[in-house]
Amino acid sequence: MSRIVPDPVEHYLAGLNRLTDPVLQDIAKAGVDLPLVDAEVGALLRVLATSLNATRILEIGTAIGYSGIWLAGALPPSGMLLTLEIDPDRARQARENFARAGLADRATVIVGDAERMLAKVAGPFDLIFQDGDKKLYSPLLDRLVALLRPRGLLVTDNVLWSGEVIPGYVDKPTHDVEDTRAIVAYNERLNAHPALMTSIVPLRDGVAISVKRSG
Repeated sequence: MSRIVPDPVEHYLAGLNRLTDPVLQDIAKAGVDLPLVDAEVGALLRVLATSLNATRILEIGTAIGYSGIWLAGALPPSGMLLTLEIDPDRARQARENFARAGLADRATVIVGDAERMLAKVAGPFDLIFQDGDKKLYSPLLDRLVALLRPRGLLVTDNVLWSGEVIPGYVDKPTHDVEDTRAIVAYNERLNAHPALMTSIVPLRDGVAISVKRSG
């Protein structure tokens, strides 16, 4: 049972989701052992990107392209998703999956360390999805804010970390202690950041939605 949202509620939400498709379902099954977002978070990403009329999206942590397909599916034909992945094999699978979804022309997968690659990336972006190395969440924050356009969105996954960000809430934590500490520190920085206004949605593993202030 989920420690964030009770299973019956999650099942109910899953039953309402009409935005998924057979390609996404196949990729989710193939990546069952990988840290992919689930379909409800994917639907949230697509709704947010669509609401922004996004044309440029940046993703940290491609994995095999599942969340990227949700994001790229909101882009116009001339739009661009730039997604960063450190593992070459996962990046290869992601490119194949973007092609399967008919989105290869809108998705560019870059292989490399996000901290190093972001120094070479040019903004602005309408939406940035942070789902990479948890220890890099805080170190990358200011750079991601700089790459975001005013009124753009920074969306961060796993900010509740199965409830382990709350001291004593989980009897037997399963996550790496350093990752947990990193997320706790990130949540504090994110919510206090002067350039952002943030709300955390307790969906699945916790999703933070931050809008960049204008001016």
